[in-house]
Amino acid sequence: MTMPVIDQNTHILAPAALTLESLVGNTPLLPLNKLSPGVPIFAKAEWFNPGGSIKDRPALNIIRAALSAGELDGGRRLLDSTSGNMGISYATLGVAMGIPVTLAIPANASPERIKILRALGAELILSDPLEGSDGAIRVAQQLAAEEPGKYYYADQYNNPANWQAHYRFTGPEIVEQTGGRVTHFIAGLGTSGTLMGIGRYLRQYNPGVQILAVQPDSSFHGLEGLKHMPTAIQPGIYDENFPDQILEISTEAAYEMTLRLAREEGLFVGFSSGAAAVAAVQVAARLERGVVVTVFPDAGYKYLSENFWEANA
Repeated sequence: MTMPVIDQNTHILAPAALTLESLVGNTPLLPLNKLSPGVPIFAKAEWFNPGGSIKDRPALNIIRAALSAGELDGGRRLLDSTSGNMGISYATLGVAMGIPVTLAIPANASPERIKILRALGAELILSDPLEGSDGAIRVAQQLAAEEPGKYYYADQYNNPANWQAHYRFTGPEIVEQTGGRVTHFIAGLGTSGTLMGIGRYLRQYNPGVQILAVQPDSSFHGLEGLKHMPTAIQPGIYDENFPDQILEISTEAAYEMTLRLAREEGLFVGFSSGAAAVAAVQVAARLERGVVVTVFPDAGYKYLSENFWEANA
């Protein structure tokens, strides 16, 4: 048992081995009772991670793998592209672990995300907003090619440490928290790491578990963090034949559900969580029995600048 120590400045008891990294994972699994009075739906509340989103999990695993391989020796900067959340996770953990971070991010990422990244001291390179996350990928690839000695290109879209974080940790958490009763798992497609990692673990645990992917219904959408795979640069870690079904969700339906989650469940979440909830409700409605689990990647605080909130006040 870890003995507590007393901080001489605050006089508060704290575990001796507590670090920011140790707080990643083990997030709550919340029931969505009002949205689904029949077949139960549960959502992993990933904003409980220290960086505020599910991306802390792959970010930490990628950093640890890079450190183990000596990729971050000699003051090399961690470089990657991001739509926001992964960048915040890199920057948060980078500060805690003494790793400088450079990020390519679309210029139209939410102002809150950009302010958070700057507050954390990350170096930002703003990419063409019209090119979305794919444009940020191309910028990061160019930087890595031009200065390989300066940067370690983490490449979250093609780095197996991304999905392995979910295979090793998030998947087992879901099995434990549901008592092994999960029958359907639903996750949005961005890098696809969440779907591929958790899905692989659940299929190994029980081959009968259904794995369902969620993506926007068109290439032009308002669901930050999600990709419309047919028209986007497909991540190398993504296997399009892996999901049992791919559900396409409109931006409007996701926004409406995000508001319902706030006003009916008391959960203030981001719009990708709204899309996941739409899919989860659709799946649960067609079942006579089962346990549906999805993931809510982040809270809604990084989206407060969206006009949506004022229009629905």
